[in-house]
Amino acid sequence: MGSAAKKAASSRRVASAAKEASAPVRKAPAAKKVTVATKKATARIKGTAPARTVVHPPGGESRTALVRRARRINRELAEVYPYAHPELDFTNPFQLVVATVLSAQTTDLRVNQTTPALFARYPTPEDLAAANPEEVEEILRPCGFFRAKTKSVIGLSKALVEDFGGEVPGRLEDLVKLPGVGRKTAFVVLGNAFGRPGITVDTHFQRLVRRWQWTGETDPDKIEAAIGALFPKSDWTDLSHHVIWHGRRICHARKPACGACPIAPLCPAYGEGETDPEKAKKLLKYEKGGFPGQRLNPPQAYLDAGGKPAPPLGAG
Repeated sequence: MGSAAKKAASSRRVASAAKEASAPVRKAPAAKKVTVATKKATARIKGTAPARTVVHPPGGESRTALVRRARRINRELAEVYPYAHPELDFTNPFQLVVATVLSAQTTDLRVNQTTPALFARYPTPEDLAAANPEEVEEILRPCGFFRAKTKSVIGLSKALVEDFGGEVPGRLEDLVKLPGVGRKTAFVVLGNAFGRPGITVDTHFQRLVRRWQWTGETDPDKIEAAIGALFPKSDWTDLSHHVIWHGRRICHARKPACGACPIAPLCPAYGEGETDPEKAKKLLKYEKGGFPGQRLNPPQAYLDAGGKPAPPLGAG
C-alpha cells in the first residue's frame, strides 16, 4: 500500500472512532430530561397532591390550557372568598376615590381609621376643595406622605367641582385626569362605585399573576391587558377582589402559606412557602387567621361569614 493510501485509511479510522465516542455524550442528557418530565406530567394528570417541592407545569402550556387553569383558580377562590369586597370604607364615589388615593404606600386599615375624621369635616368635594391644607395634613398624618396626599385630595376635589359639577365621573378617561388618580385607582372606582368592570393591578395582583404564571409581564398596563384577555369582561372586578384577597390572606410575598392554600394543586409555585399544614395555618391573616379585617364598616355578608370589623384609630 502506498504512502498516500495509508494516510487516507488512517484518517478514516480516526474519524470513525471519534464519531463512535461522541455519540453517547450527546444522547445521555436528552434521555434524562424526558424521564423527569414524564414523571411530573403523570403526577399532575392523575390529580395527586402537590409534591413537597416546587412543581412547575409542563413546558409549553398552551393558550387554551392557560385560560382553563386561570379560570379554574378564579372559581376556586370565589368559593373561598364569596364575600370578597373592596377593603376601603366608603358610602359614595367621592369617598371611594379619596380613600383609594390615600391608600398608596399604606394599608387599607390605616386609611379606614383615618377617613372618618376627614369625611366628617369635609363631606363633599366642595368642602374639601376649600379646606385649609394644614388642617387636612394634620388629619391625614397617620396615612404617611400626608403632605403629598393632602395636595392630591384637595386638587382632585377642586377638579371635581370645576370640571365635573362636584360629581365623580364614571368614565376612565375622565377619572385619570384627576390629581393622584391613575388607572388602578380609576378601575377601583369604576368597578365598585359604578359597577363597570375593571382589573385592579395592585402589588398583590402583580405578584400573584406572575407567581401563577398567568403572565410574565411586569408593567401594570401590560399585566392588565394580558390578564383581561384570559377572562370575560364581566369577571374582571370580582377577579381583582379574589386575587387581592388571596394575596393578603394566604399567598404572601415572603412567606406564602402553601400548606393551607386551596389552589395548591393548580399552582406552579407550590413549595415556595411553608407546606406543612399546621405551620401554614399560623401564617394566615385576617378572617382566615381569626383576626379583624381591614374595614371598620364591612359588608354584612363578611360579618355573616365570621369576619370581624377593624377597630377605630387609637383603639386597643
